[in-house]
Order: sequence, then C-alpha cells, then structure tokens
Amino acid sequence: MKIAGSVLSLAASALAGCTTLQTPNETSQAQASTYDPSTIGDRVLSDFYKTPDNLPDEPGVLLRSEALEGKQSLVNAVTNVRLLYSSTDGLTGSGIIPVSGVLYLPPGEAPEGGWPLMAWTHGTIGIADICAPSWNGRQIQDEDYLNRFLAEGYAVVASDYQGLGTPGTHPYLATRPAAYSNLDIIRAVMSSDFPVSKQVVLFGQSQGAGAAIASADYATSYAPELDIAGVVATGAPYLSPQVVAILERLQQPDLVDPLLGYTFLAMTLVQQVDPSFKMRDYITDDVWPIAERVEDTCYAEIKVMVSEGQLTRRISFRQSPSVALRQGFARMGYPTLNITAPVFLGTGGQDKDTPPRMQASLVRDMCRAGTRVTSVLYPELNHREVVPFSPKDSIPFVRAAFASEEIAGNCENLPFQARR
Repeated sequence: MKIAGSVLSLAASALAGCTTLQTPNETSQAQASTYDPSTIGDRVLSDFYKTPDNLPDEPGVLLRSEALEGKQSLVNAVTNVRLLYSSTDGLTGSGIIPVSGVLYLPPGEAPEGGWPLMAWTHGTIGIADICAPSWNGRQIQDEDYLNRFLAEGYAVVASDYQGLGTPGTHPYLATRPAAYSNLDIIRAVMSSDFPVSKQVVLFGQSQGAGAAIASADYATSYAPELDIAGVVATGAPYLSPQVVAILERLQQPDLVDPLLGYTFLAMTLVQQVDPSFKMRDYITDDVWPIAERVEDTCYAEIKVMVSEGQLTRRISFRQSPSVALRQGFARMGYPTLNITAPVFLGTGGQDKDTPPRMQASLVRDMCRAGTRVTSVLYPELNHREVVPFSPKDSIPFVRAAFASEEIAGNCENLPFQARR
C-alpha cells in the first residue's frame, strides 16, 4: 500500500482570493503568507455544519439534527437524519470540537431495546469538506453495503470524521481522531431519543476498517461505558514500522502509480503534526497542480488525475517524503491491538491498496495480543470487491455478536501462507 499525502496549492490560491494563474515561484510566495495546514479543505457547506456558539464541555452530545436530502439518504432507511455532535479533538487529545455524521433507521417497529446499532466508518474519500458523506452522499458500493444491513434490521450510524464537513483539516488515516469521532457519535445517538440498542457492532472498509479497529481499541480508555459486541473490518490498513519498511523496499519509482493520491493525502497529516514540513517542498512543479487539488477535490477524482497524468513517484517528488511520512504513519497505528470484542477481518487476495501481506501482519499481531480474530481470505477479490462479497460471512458473525454467542476466531488456523 502506498500511503497518501495530499497537497494544497489550491488552498493557498483560494485563501488568497486568487483567480488568476501564477508561476510556481509566485504560487510558493503566496502560499508562504496564506497557507494554513489546519484549514486545508475547509468550506462552509451550510449553517448546519458551523460550530455552535456554546459547545458543551463533554464529548458525545447531540448538538443538532436535520433530515437528509435524497442524495445523502439510503433507500432501505425510513429515517435519514444528519447529525452534529461534540467530540474530543483526536489530533491533540484535548478540546471539544463539532463533528458531523448521519443516522439511518430501518423500516418497521423497533424491537424491545431498540434497533441493534451498527457504527459504519467509511473508506478514503479525501480531506475536502465537500467530500463528507453527510453532504456529498456515498459511493454506490457503500450505499449497497449499508442498505444490505438495513434490510437485515440494523440501524446504522456513521461519522464523517473530524474535519470532514466541519471546521479544521481532516487528519487523514490518523486512528485516534477517527476513533474519537466514531465513539462519540455512538454516545450521542444512544443518549438521545432514537430507538437504538445500547449494544453496538463497529464495521468499516479500508480507512474505515482501521477506524473501526481503532475505535474498539481506544474504547477501553476513552469510552469504557460502551458495549461493543464486535468489529467487522475489510481491507484494513496496518502501518507498523516493519510493514512500512517492507513497502518502501517494494516501491517502483518509474512505474505509473495510481495510488499516489494516498501519499498526497498522508502528507497533509504530516503538515498538521510537523510545522516545519511543507508538501510543496517535496512535490515537483509539474505535479503540484494535481497534488494541490486535495484541497477541493475528492479522492476518486484525484485518482483519475494521477492515472491520466501517468504520474510516477520519480516525476512526482523533487525529494523523497519517506522519512517525513513516518511522522504521519506514527499516528496511523493502534494502541494495543488487544481488543475485547471479537473481530472479523476480510481480506481480498488481489488487494493492491492494502495488500494481503499487510493485512496478514495485522491479523497475526492482533492474535498475538489476545484478540479473537475471524480472518477470512477471498483469493480472487480486490480491495473494493471484498465489500459486497463479504456479508455472506460477516452478517452471520454480526448476528452471533449481537446474540452474545461465543466467537472463538481462527487464530490457530489462519488462511494466510506461513512467513518465508
């Protein structure tokens, strides 16, 4: 997996109010005076997303709600509602911020105790506010996936994550901010009048798979009152120092790399944690017009630009960002991997985004830490295909988790080949 780093030269132009093209030197000078890594991608979507005048002192409080429009709604939900709630700034570990998200409720009358609640954490969409799913809607693949769980009688709550939709730069792939955002939307929904259960299963894909695992891991210290019954993760990233070293050795700098958008996104996180790091210093003049588009463009479009531009790592970087990126990778890990709830982890054997080798390392380390992992390998599926195919295995897992059945996992018989 190549990791992401987005660039924001558009941001500088936008913040400066510029509408004319500038030379690279002029652009760099403008950025030096206007660029703020903490506001990359910021845009006022509507009054709903603005920070309330008086934020509560505690996280997990519902601040406001409103009905979603058609493009943000799911067909199998009879209630589609946008939420704004309080959370802890996961990047700094302190301070209350607003975060947005949604709640979908299935049709019919809720059972005694409320609809069993599932907390969805989405995959990579970008860092621009306009990409927030509560505003922009969801990818067709995710719509189908969530509709399937709604059809099974589950309510679904889903955070946009810190900085997506609301003020501040989204700390891409940083696990603590995603975990806090996810745990606090669960708190907000459970403490309100919505007919949902007090038990929850976490589920996510790609970036969201990491967020789901991190949520369960951080819950022990951050939200111990939550009853987390299980975790379902597909295409989970794992950026341990050992994995990063392997991936760096495997890089082929002269091949067109359609996943360079990931690296651009990850670089925006480094800028937030290291004031001395500036993406613009690493990106070549020819590639900067694409890299900077993370400021106002969602990941799917960035990926198309990278592919159409035939970008390789050699032509994209004036100097290697590998050492600097490790500061970002350090924020992308998991605190213990010793998770109390059982974990289902689905892996596509043809996954190029989070390769099977990466996911196998994660599974093994979770098993060593004492987590009950059910690891399922789908040899012919890629990163995206594992999402619609895995429910045949994950839905029975979810049912068993909500029923408090014993789920032993398969740590003693993992589907991956032994290490060589």
